[in-house]
Amino acid sequence: MAAAGKLSTFRLPPLPTIREIIKLFRLQALKQLSQNFLLDLRLTDKIVRKAGNLTNAYVYEVGPGPGGITRSILNANVAELLVVEKDTRFIPGLQMLSDAAPGKLRIVHGDVLTFKIENAFPGSLKRQWEDDPPNIHIIGNLPFSVSTPLIIKWLENVSCRNGPFAYGRTQMTLTFQKEVAERLTASTGSRQRSRLSVMAQYLCSVQHLFTIPGQAFIPKPEVDVGVVRFTPLIEPVIAQPFQLVEKVVQNVFQFRRKYCYRGLGMLFPEAQRLESTGKLLQLAEVDPTLRPCQLSLTHFKSICNVYRKMCDEDPQLFAYNFREDLKQNKSKNQNKEVHQESCGL
Repeated sequence: MAAAGKLSTFRLPPLPTIREIIKLFRLQALKQLSQNFLLDLRLTDKIVRKAGNLTNAYVYEVGPGPGGITRSILNANVAELLVVEKDTRFIPGLQMLSDAAPGKLRIVHGDVLTFKIENAFPGSLKRQWEDDPPNIHIIGNLPFSVSTPLIIKWLENVSCRNGPFAYGRTQMTLTFQKEVAERLTASTGSRQRSRLSVMAQYLCSVQHLFTIPGQAFIPKPEVDVGVVRFTPLIEPVIAQPFQLVEKVVQNVFQFRRKYCYRGLGMLFPEAQRLESTGKLLQLAEVDPTLRPCQLSLTHFKSICNVYRKMCDEDPQLFAYNFREDLKQNKSKNQNKEVHQESCGL
């Protein structure tokens, strides 16, 4: 039986190296797309190992580029690998891998920010949210320029249980600039604590698995790279709509060096700002002199719950945007000055 198991294990046949693929197809990393190639297959193998047991798993790889991580995933004996690549220059090299792994690799030319994955894998893989994660994994060496908007998009998908998470609590193993990886995993009180920390951790268990030195990439980025794994929580820490949580967290951290009441005050129109901010903090039982980085997930949970009640009592409140208010006031003042000048005042 053991011998039969070994015979069924898939390995890619001998292929040109990633460096040779880059030369063969005259590939060059584009700075404007924040592209950096990882050529060391020992490191790509490590990323894939850290993602967990991928035997017979279905994997969605984002931004495969010349196919370094793609090779490591295929060698992990997956059932199927779906790659989505926006840059047409990489398609021929990926097609070479597909030819070497018949029935294993599916290539989609598209944008990960708009690609619909809900129906990409068999419906039989779906699991109840309360169950163990499905046998589906998202893995990717993300271009720096899309990493933050993409993870925010996927966190919203986690909250709504759609997109990749229509199958259940799909796990993700992704690369980020080291600084972003540290923000995603920063604990309460840490200098790196940020909007990303709260948005990721209220929905997922987030682990900074290891750091890859920048010199391992071609071309060498100015920063090191962190590999981060996300596992959606069965129950989010904050049981409120994603947009509401995001609004509260964004307002708090826009004044990250001030006391938290400063940012929270921007949730309310100026006429009621002082009174409403005081009420919010009092009902949430949060010290107004805490800095944003000192607020725990429990603090944010209380703040969001009270803010939701205040929005329910005043349906116009959630739509309030202090930046739009500032723009309107600035425009009114400019019009007033023009009118005064025209009247010779």
